Amino acid sequence: MASSAQNHQQHFPATSAPPPTPSITSTSTSTSTSDSAVTDLLSRLLHRLPPTLSDTPILLRRRSLLAATTTSPLVISFPDLNSSLSSTLTSVSESGFFQLTNHSIPSELARSAESDSLSLFNLPRHQKHQHFPRSWPLGFDADDEDDTGAGESLFLDSFCSTDSSELSLNSLREFTQEMEKIGLAVVEALSCAMGLQNPARYDPSSVCSLMWISDSSSSPGDTMAGSGKLYPYVVGLHYQIRSQKCSLLADSGSVSISTQMDSILVTLGDIAQVWSNGKLSKVKGKPILSMEESTSVTMSLLVTLPVESTVSVLSRVLTRGHGDTDTECNVNQNQDHYGETSEESKFSSFSFEDYAWNVYHDRLSLKDSLHRYRIQTQL
Repeated sequence: MASSAQNHQQHFPATSAPPPTPSITSTSTSTSTSDSAVTDLLSRLLHRLPPTLSDTPILLRRRSLLAATTTSPLVISFPDLNSSLSSTLTSVSESGFFQLTNHSIPSELARSAESDSLSLFNLPRHQKHQHFPRSWPLGFDADDEDDTGAGESLFLDSFCSTDSSELSLNSLREFTQEMEKIGLAVVEALSCAMGLQNPARYDPSSVCSLMWISDSSSSPGDTMAGSGKLYPYVVGLHYQIRSQKCSLLADSGSVSISTQMDSILVTLGDIAQVWSNGKLSKVKGKPILSMEESTSVTMSLLVTLPVESTVSVLSRVLTRGHGDTDTECNVNQNQDHYGETSEESKFSSFSFEDYAWNVYHDRLSLKDSLHRYRIQTQL
């Protein structure tokens, strides 16, 4: 990663983004309508549709969301990250997420960072724009035009840089940089387990980090995982300050999970799926807290790419097994040792900046954002 705030400008150039697309404000349903009643109504409507309509990809995906399962994420101890990912790669690849425990981030630091984040959202709207000027994707953003605070979020670099000396974000900055270290370790361990060349190992500037902070209490419309703002990433780290329930939108559908307090929920993103040539399942966006949770702010560290990057399938690397002095990776024991291979690519290369801009402003939770880049095999 970059070692100075100046390098941040290389990763995220301060260019003016095109005008944001108008947001669509959803009408709030009556508070007396329960979630189960809404689900039952949608289910009945789907069953009344003719087979030719009800079997479309979008409606099939909707069915999977209505029939969301409940699960506990696979737990991996951070000191055993490399060996655990190697032995549990199949499970992680299929689910697209797991939970880290016994990591090095003190719970007190996470709570102090949450306090810093809350203080930012308590600022008047004009001060948020003043302290965090738009330099997409960094800065303050909101879905609404008034000052109600609905749909507010902040994207900060790993230094939590601002244009104001009035803000004290020391705890948030330290927390972000500690999360970044863990995120890079996850990328390295995942690459090793799959026998893939990790770009960050040879060129630290090939990846970067974003701290994504959202005021979840003021976004009543974002009640489904994958809704709201989205940004592409390799891995996402979500510190669980409390033991809580949340939902994820994975390739298999909507999944409800229960996390442990002070653990880190790790999600694999769309860039990780491309890097792995489709072998890793992805999670879209960030976890969405269940409605009964009282948490009003969420903090997610995204290990992602500089905007000028090109996204493509990673090459396999040669591993020599035990005693190899060129690498510390332990490839999954159930896999062959890889050399350079002519494996057919399932994705075409594409511009990260164009892709990120489209994903950020599209926000269609049921749409496969990578569909246009998938290479259709000829039968």
